[in-house]
Amino acid sequence: MRLGITGDPEIATRINSCEMAYRMQTSAPDLMDIAKEPKEILEMYGAEPGKSSFANNCLLARRLVERGVRFVQLFHEAWDQHGNLVADLKKNCLNTDQACAALIKDLKQRGMLDDTLVIWGGEFGRTPMVQGGDDGRDHHPNCFTMWLAGGGVKPGITIGESDEFGFNATRDQVHVHDLHATLLHLLGFDHTKLTYRFQGRDFRLTDVSGEIVQKLLA
Repeated sequence: MRLGITGDPEIATRINSCEMAYRMQTSAPDLMDIAKEPKEILEMYGAEPGKSSFANNCLLARRLVERGVRFVQLFHEAWDQHGNLVADLKKNCLNTDQACAALIKDLKQRGMLDDTLVIWGGEFGRTPMVQGGDDGRDHHPNCFTMWLAGGGVKPGITIGESDEFGFNATRDQVHVHDLHATLLHLLGFDHTKLTYRFQGRDFRLTDVSGEIVQKLLA
């Protein structure tokens, strides 16, 4: 009623936000109930209903994308191996590898992978030399690995090489601006035109650089 009287767009915005929150609250219980998934799907992911795990989150990611959610971000916050590298890294791989592979396989078998871009990565790599004894590694931004799947990415290729120690990238280096330019291209955006005006200048995610990595494109 108040909206009709004043025509204030802020009222309409608040109403829309409340209505969206209600729709999310009413749809969430069904979404989160992975026990409804077939046994073979749960086993493929290594997911266990009622237990917290990265595998459960990967399965939830597929269920979210299936329902039209445009952006899903998963975290596995246990990679900070300044020490105890051998044991902890083995544990992390056991916790994530099967579920990540299952997510790709599941999206593909449902015909969803072509329209879904999957990005796996972190904030930096690890030094090739030890830290803190004999089995730790420090932060290292000069050379590390990411992988992409689906969404217009060419499958089965590796781009870039490091030196023999894994300290620096020596061939086909991909700068973070190049990665962002490529990801935006795959999402249908021109990174040179996706800008926002601030203090008299048009800013963009790739600043004043960034080239699309053509070798990555299918």
